[in-house]
Amino acid sequence: MASGLGRQIFKRTFASRPVDGFTGAVGNTPLIYLKGLSEKTGCRIFGKAEFQNPGGSVKDRAALGIVLDAEKRGRIKPGGTIVEGTAGNTGIGLAHVCRSRGYRCVIFMPNSQSQEKIDLLRMLGAEVYPVPAVAYENPKNYNHQAREFAEELENAIWTDQFDNTANTEAHYQTTGPEIWEQTEGKLDGFICATGTGGTLAGTGRFLKEKSGGKTQVWLADPPGSVLHSYVTSGGKLKDRTGSSITEGIGQGRITDNLRTFVNDVSGALHIPDEKSIAMVYEMLDTEGLYLGASSALNVVAAVELAQKLGKGSTVATILCDGAYRYQSRLFSKKWLQAKGLENSIPEHLRKYAVLD
Repeated sequence: MASGLGRQIFKRTFASRPVDGFTGAVGNTPLIYLKGLSEKTGCRIFGKAEFQNPGGSVKDRAALGIVLDAEKRGRIKPGGTIVEGTAGNTGIGLAHVCRSRGYRCVIFMPNSQSQEKIDLLRMLGAEVYPVPAVAYENPKNYNHQAREFAEELENAIWTDQFDNTANTEAHYQTTGPEIWEQTEGKLDGFICATGTGGTLAGTGRFLKEKSGGKTQVWLADPPGSVLHSYVTSGGKLKDRTGSSITEGIGQGRITDNLRTFVNDVSGALHIPDEKSIAMVYEMLDTEGLYLGASSALNVVAAVELAQKLGKGSTVATILCDGAYRYQSRLFSKKWLQAKGLENSIPEHLRKYAVLD
């Protein structure tokens, strides 16, 4: 039954007519049936293949949604400048959207991000300013520097991905309806990690509304983030401590995007890096999926949620992006050893760590 549903989803996903340029290709990604994990758990576990967006990640949706909203509201005119503070993928999505719509793109990002992301942004024509990774409360945080840069220019906007709820709306209008249709409305749980909060809030709100509250929506959280404790403590924020190998997820505050939905979240799961890195390798070995660490974290969370909901349940998550932008780290023996993660990968899967 599950494999049949997987084949049906595959056939229904692809558009039968050409689309209008880069922006027309964003969205309508396949929902992949994860066969091995589904059989292990006795559940149906699906991953939304957001790495198949034309810019390579789920952030294409937010980037396009925010720019289209700015155009609709008259905040940006032809030839203007789009400025953002981003950990990588939103910047890549914005760079693509700006190229396709004729805007200058300027990106401020923490200097802790992978070199692959920085190089790609520059190849896409964006101006990139890596700055020290400091807390949001620090005036030198990359988001504040991006805002100040935009304020000094004419015909320019700071897209403000964390607190601009056009981000959430993009997922409410696209990601949520797609998952609902692809599962034929038979969805017991949805879970994903959050950085800006847009994917979880927009997708989650649609699924909860459409299901009449029957679909549970959970938050997955990496080390160094405060969101798991916020949800499980009933709304108490604590100081952020620690860090994670994942990029672009986890948070030290409640963003305006997340605020639109956080009180409706059904629960939260904390996922350690050891489980995430192991799942990177397991997905490559068993499913042929070359996923980044945040995608792997989501898969771990989907498995744990499915186990909580019980045999026969159907759970979906987000496969945010592929491993191509992180391969110099995730598949490096030296990097894994430096992070103390080498032994987290089952011995028979260590053959995939081919970089020194």
